[in-house]
Amino acid sequence: MSVTTIVITVLTALWVGFSGVSLLRRAPFVVDPLVSYGVPRSWWTPLAVAKLLGAAGLLAGIGVPAIGMAAAVGLILYFAGAVVTVLRARSYKTVAFPVLYLAPVAATLAVSFS
Repeated sequence: MSVTTIVITVLTALWVGFSGVSLLRRAPFVVDPLVSYGVPRSWWTPLAVAKLLGAAGLLAGIGVPAIGMAAAVGLILYFAGAVVTVLRARSYKTVAFPVLYLAPVAATLAVSFS
């Protein structure tokens, strides 16, 4: 595994982990949009845990690449679902936010194949 792959993986895991912790802490910049999108409060903790487990999986992928790839695929599906949720809520001006998480995860998956 190259240094570039490791750096991209660690930065992506930190980015996704930050999002998960922010959701667990109920940071207004995270939960206010969820309310406007109609995401039930009962889903917030499981969604945060999914992000944190995905971030941990990316880091585990440094040692066991198959785990990292599986985590990346799971996170790609997660953030693709977030994009769909934002679009269904017709909040077109905020669709860039889940894409800001989706893109680095996709890049991490892409570099893991190199």
